[in-house]
Amino acid sequence: MIISPAILLLFALAASFLLSMIIGGVATALVRWDGASLPTALTRGGVAFGGTLTLCCAVIAILLGTGR
Repeated sequence: MIISPAILLLFALAASFLLSMIIGGVATALVRWDGASLPTALTRGGVAFGGTLTLCCAVIAILLGTGR
């Protein structure tokens, strides 16, 4: 069975979103555990989520660009 490249791309994007959610949640928990207020913890978790998702999408784009 041959898997379509579009399916692989969707799988990679879903995996990067899940990884970003996990990292954002862990960052939020660690900052909250350190004693920061809830808005500060959510902001730092959001920054960690956004940074991870950006990095994952950049890696996927580079891999797609070099594959041709």
